[in-house]
Formats: sequence, C-alpha cells, structure tokens
Amino acid sequence: MKPQATPVRDRLVSLALGLLALLGWELATQAWGLSALVLPAPSRIAQALAQGFATGYWWPHIGQTVLGVALGLLAGSALGFGSGLLLGTHPRLRRWLTPYLVVSQLTPKLALAPLFILWFGFGTLPTVVMTALICFFPLLENTLAALEQTDPQQLELLRALGASRWQTLSRLQVPAGRHTLAAGLRVALVLAWVGTVVSEFISASHGLGAVIIGAQGAMDTALLFAALVLIALLGTASYGLLHTLERRLRAPAPHFH
Repeated sequence: MKPQATPVRDRLVSLALGLLALLGWELATQAWGLSALVLPAPSRIAQALAQGFATGYWWPHIGQTVLGVALGLLAGSALGFGSGLLLGTHPRLRRWLTPYLVVSQLTPKLALAPLFILWFGFGTLPTVVMTALICFFPLLENTLAALEQTDPQQLELLRALGASRWQTLSRLQVPAGRHTLAAGLRVALVLAWVGTVVSEFISASHGLGAVIIGAQGAMDTALLFAALVLIALLGTASYGLLHTLERRLRAPAPHFH
C-alpha cells in the first residue's frame, strides 16, 4: 500500500524544487557569463535585498505598498459585498445595472490612472482608488453567486416564519455562501497586490512599484528583481494568512427544520 503524501512532505518537495531552480539559475548565469544588467544571479538579488534591509531602504516602501493593498482591498471588498447584497435582493435593479457594471470592468484601469492623478493628485489616494476598483468586481460576482446557493426550501421556510430580508441574509444566505465569498476575497487579495503595484508605477514616489520604476530607470536590474521578490513574498504570505484565517473560522452551514 502506497503511503499517502502529507502536507509537510509536499511543502518540502516544493521547497526543494524552488532551491534547485535557484541553483540552476545561479550556475547558468556564471556558465554563460550573463550580464547582471540582463539577468542578475540570485546571489546578486539576495545581496540587493540584504543591503536594502541593512540600510532601512525597504521599510518605507513596504509600508506604503502594504497600506495601499490593505485600504484598497478593504474599500473594494466592502463596496463589492454591499453592492452584491443589494443587487442580489433586488432582481430588477440587478437587471438594470449589470450591463453598466460589466462595461466598467472592461475599461482598462491603467488607462484611468492619469485621470486619478488629475483628480486625486500623487500619493496614496489614487493607488487606493484604483486598487478598490480592481477588487470590487470579484466580490460583487461572488456575493451574487453566494446568494444563489441558498437552499430554496430553507429560504421558503424562513419566509413562512416571517423572517425579514435582513434576517434571511444574515442567518441563512450569507452563512450558506461563505465559501464562495471567501474565494472571492482571495481573488480580490491577489488582484489588490497587482493593482497597488501597477498604480505605484504611475502615481506614487514611494512603494515597491515606485522602486521597480526607479530601478528600471537606473538600469539596476538586481534591485528590480529584489523588489519583485519582496512583492511575491508579501503577497504569498498575505494569501496564506487569509487562507489560514478562513479555515479557522470555518463552521457548518446553518440548517433550519
């Protein structure tokens, strides 16, 4: 009988594959004599990371990006969840507004960045606005899908018992669709990192996105890759934290008899 793989073993295998990839990258840059301007070796990137932490260079930029992600995710998720509840409980309003919501999401957000700078100036606010707009739609769609997952018999039972619309939402529909809502929040979190960093390319002088643009202008490819590594690590850590929190808060869906 084959032994089943454990989560710890899977993580160790994944880590080993990553280390092998880094080793191959390091050896390839040395063997082929690649310029650090084209593709820096992992050791050069690690040096740029360590030097930045030693001098305190990274901390203000990390703080600025994390702030943009947190505020944008909070605003976009709240707006998407609230809009989803409103449209999900008012079918006619949903039919009226859905085409306009879809069109708003088809508009490239990067194309709106100059307008946001004109309206809100440089700094945190345009970054938060763009991130919120990017996070809005996943929560809206997943909230609508979550409300549609409610057992019709349980819904009819609550209505027969005289439950209000708010009681039906809070005690049945939202708890029953919590897994779909959590999935939407995870997608929104990933998009929040992308939206914040891309917005910082244009509208900020601080943040990891601004570091990438500055490193590109200075032709410091090692610094550019170091910023990308930080974004990947922070994004992965926040995703894992959210997933862990979701699992700890997981509870059985309500049933009414």
